[in-house]
Amino acid sequence: MNFSAFNGRLATLYTTCAILISAGIVSLVSAPLFDHAKADDNLPADITTIKVKPSTADSPFKDLYSGWYFRAKETQNLQKDDFENPGFLWVEKGQELWSKVDGKAGKSCASCHQDAQKTMKGVGAQMPKWDEKAKRPLTLEQRINTCRQENMQADEWKWESDPMLSMTTFIRLQSRGMPVNIQSDGPMEAWVEKGKKLYYTRVGQLDLSCANCHENNYGKYIRADHLSQGHSNGFPTYRLKWQKLGSLHRRFKGCMTNIRATAYKRGSDEFVALEIYLAHRGKGLQVESPSVRN
Repeated sequence: MNFSAFNGRLATLYTTCAILISAGIVSLVSAPLFDHAKADDNLPADITTIKVKPSTADSPFKDLYSGWYFRAKETQNLQKDDFENPGFLWVEKGQELWSKVDGKAGKSCASCHQDAQKTMKGVGAQMPKWDEKAKRPLTLEQRINTCRQENMQADEWKWESDPMLSMTTFIRLQSRGMPVNIQSDGPMEAWVEKGKKLYYTRVGQLDLSCANCHENNYGKYIRADHLSQGHSNGFPTYRLKWQKLGSLHRRFKGCMTNIRATAYKRGSDEFVALEIYLAHRGKGLQVESPSVRN
């Protein structure tokens, strides 16, 4: 027997199985949907439900579940208490930046928008949103940088910088508890369709799409965590894995890297379209940011 060839084939088989297990295609444990997150008395502040019926005709789900539903109780408890939620460190920074004068125009966000609790209420639930001047949809990050450049004459913030994460989280907090309700028709329809196509397209060395994990295998273990339905209502989110707050596009990039695909850039048309599709797909779920996830 050619033991060298045999060992080579065995190593290849082992590696293939490890990749499939890590990708969630082969699951060590197939768990049913949990019961521990259903009690209303365990929901985070301003959230009345983590389960809603789909409001879109093209939904593949009978029920939409927030990512909160799939987390362990210890993780849920971190999000439940605003004092314990580590994401509020960024919220506090965002509140400071709201009134901070920056740029050559000598303005702050508050100079134009005044009290964020009033003027930003509902904004986070409708983003990304079509911008008539730009002739394209803008994410919240892109909208902030447009304001900084055009109105404040200030430098742009980098996508994953602490100031940007702080401001996006502070603004989305003003919509906490409100249902996600982005525009899906008119000029946004083409972007929804583009995002949907990306969602179902297999990419990378593992030949996987978003749907393979978050539609076909949600509720099952992937490594030591449970796969969610992949909704975006909790972003920006504090991930225990990251030990900091992160954007939705960082999560997109991480998923693509995990399946050995070349990731798109944060703020790319591809990721913007995917963000739009997820918001469309998750209409009705309540904004939770800053959520806490594994």
